[in-house]
Amino acid sequence: MIKFFRQSYIIQYVMIALLAIILWAPAFVSGKAAMGMDEPVTPIFNLVSRLLGPSVILRHIVAFVLLVIETLLFNAIMVKNQIVGKVSSMGAFVFVLMMSMTQTQTNFYPFGLSLIFLLLMLKNLYDAYLQPDAEMFLLRSGVFLALATMCYFPSIVLIVWMLVVLPMNKKGSARFLMIPLFGFCFVYFMYFVGVFLFGDFQSLLDGYSGYFSSLQLTVEGFNLRTIILLSVIIVSVVFLFLGSNNANFEKAVAVRTKISMAFIMAFFGILLLFVGDNVLMNGLIFMVLSILVSYAFSYMGNTGWANLMLTVFILLTLANHYYFKLL
Repeated sequence: MIKFFRQSYIIQYVMIALLAIILWAPAFVSGKAAMGMDEPVTPIFNLVSRLLGPSVILRHIVAFVLLVIETLLFNAIMVKNQIVGKVSSMGAFVFVLMMSMTQTQTNFYPFGLSLIFLLLMLKNLYDAYLQPDAEMFLLRSGVFLALATMCYFPSIVLIVWMLVVLPMNKKGSARFLMIPLFGFCFVYFMYFVGVFLFGDFQSLLDGYSGYFSSLQLTVEGFNLRTIILLSVIIVSVVFLFLGSNNANFEKAVAVRTKISMAFIMAFFGILLLFVGDNVLMNGLIFMVLSILVSYAFSYMGNTGWANLMLTVFILLTLANHYYFKLL
């Protein structure tokens, strides 16, 4: 199975499309929708949510279309940066599986909308690596992160991640560090000016103030089911990296750097699991795991145990969607 998705022909994408449809079909049938947060700090999500109205089917359609776009973008980023092979659909396959493994994820929710902006942010940061004129890439990365926070505000922690990884990206000078911060702040400046001129500015300030004053890390979002799920996934990723001969492949310094950036992002993804009352809606960790698993599957030599593990995981995911419906 792993070797099959290391190629990129129409048959691979047909199989990925079928997998996505199978995983999302129960959500369309059930008629249930996870609304997610509707906070003053998520104006883009609030706007799109109101435009969609109460129609559950429409919300699922929009969420599914978003998944398709994000899947193609994710795979393109992985291929361009050699995290998967030059001709590979591995990124698309892993991304669909990771972002659709539970019924909670097969909905229109804040992180699902913010993900397209986070991927564009990641693309620009990767493109900035060793570029002599990287200013526009860094500026766009800050802009896209700001737009992502307007859909899923906790992703604001990635500002810190940017400042940490830019030196790894050979962009650690004070000037380069300021460029994405300027792009981020410019978006919010324009938003606040727009509300000041045409909206209720005091309510906006009260909304942000109230959000930050009530924000706290909590374990309320964890239960036995989510703990087991996250434990299985994380242990599996460790197995893929340490139990394979992946380390025997000499990859370019740029590729190793970008994988290291993903490992650092994993810390922030784990941190966000403690924000809110549903860890599955804080999906940054699943985006990071999509990068790491795609990389491991693409370059490991002995795929026997990995294929068995992947098959069992897919079967358990399907069983959860169609029979157990635990998450």
